[in-house]
Amino acid sequence: MPGTPDTNPPETVVAFDFGLRRIGVAVGQDVTASANPIAAVRNCDAGPDWQAITAIVREWRPSRLIVGMPLHEDGSPSEMGAHIKRFIAQLQRFELPVEQVDERYSSLEAGEVLKSERALGLRGRISKEEVDSVAAALIAERWLRKSG
Repeated sequence: MPGTPDTNPPETVVAFDFGLRRIGVAVGQDVTASANPIAAVRNCDAGPDWQAITAIVREWRPSRLIVGMPLHEDGSPSEMGAHIKRFIAQLQRFELPVEQVDERYSSLEAGEVLKSERALGLRGRISKEEVDSVAAALIAERWLRKSG
């Protein structure tokens, strides 16, 4: 019906930039197709810090989870693929849809964003945790643009 307002609630997503030491986390929403970095969660041989991830999911109550999947230049899976697929399987505990996004160069792009902000005097020293969480925000925004 013309003129009927859209009754779909805004969609919130939580995105992850998986790494063997840290997992960058960001939250995004489809109204603005933007995302914000929120954390870098520890990851180690024993696995991710599920307590921290659970707290983030409970706080933001996303409708879906987005995970960056790094691919080689030719589109083939990278060596991290098996680790990330295991992480995705473990995310099923939240009973939310989990989607993958090609995250090639997201960490490099995140580093450039942060360096630009530093050059403008908007931030000081750049930590690895900040790079990871900004990369997660870029992953969320890629998914939001693709789905919107």
